[in-house]
Amino acid sequence: EEHLVESGGGSVAAGGSLTLSCSVTGFSANSYYMGWFRQAPAQEREGIATISSDGGALYAPSVQSRFTISLDHARNTLYLQMDKLKVEDTAMYYCGSSNTPVTLRYPDYGYWGQGTQVTVSS
Repeated sequence: EEHLVESGGGSVAAGGSLTLSCSVTGFSANSYYMGWFRQAPAQEREGIATISSDGGALYAPSVQSRFTISLDHARNTLYLQMDKLKVEDTAMYYCGSSNTPVTLRYPDYGYWGQGTQVTVSS
């Protein structure tokens, strides 16, 4: 059975850093396009980063140059390094898998984790 489990969220001051993890079981993350999304209260789920098995990545403009997505094939784990965090980065963060290359569109993703909360204070 396929499972995605996010961890690493928490509370941090603006300008700080956090690293999120997404542990994948039941399938090889290397066989899909993996992505990170976030959803703030009363807002739609937003795609922010995606990565292919060869390491190619795409970022949303809102996180470009501040966030880094990576995939550890041996551990079957997806990561999101978040630097220079802003108050507006506060949201629930989710990882997901897709069969569609290089996409940040929510409908293109199938399996989802339960999310991990990130709160950035000013």
